[in-house]
Amino acid sequence: MVGKRRKFLSGVGPERGVGQRRLRIGEELRHTLSGILRRDECRDPALRDANIAVTEVRFSPDLRNATVFVMPLNGANATEIIAGLKRSTPFLKRLVAHEVASRYTPDLIFELDISFDQADRIAALLARPDVERDLCQGGARTEAHDDVG
Repeated sequence: MVGKRRKFLSGVGPERGVGQRRLRIGEELRHTLSGILRRDECRDPALRDANIAVTEVRFSPDLRNATVFVMPLNGANATEIIAGLKRSTPFLKRLVAHEVASRYTPDLIFELDISFDQADRIAALLARPDVERDLCQGGARTEAHDDVG
């Protein structure tokens, strides 16, 4: 019991450093893949002349799998571009292995980034008159409550 507590308090446990490491390696892989896609090195017809933004890379805890979230410019031909990236995965993995110095290269899993759609949906909900009215009333009520106290 004492040994476990010491590990937890010293910050050396398995939960501590891995999260930060995954973020750092994910950001490095994101930059590498963005450069590869910008240079038009893929020969797949769906990826030719396509502007693709790599928005995020998430690693599995063991760093063996990387989920790469991408978004085509203006969302055009998204399904075709995802299919092209999936077909080009072995080629892209080989290019990443040459550019990123690591013990092993993770398996790349490409997915469409839907966070922009979710942000637009939330913004539209917040702009609705009834929600806007409730937000304003809530703010006025809070200010009035603060003046009383």
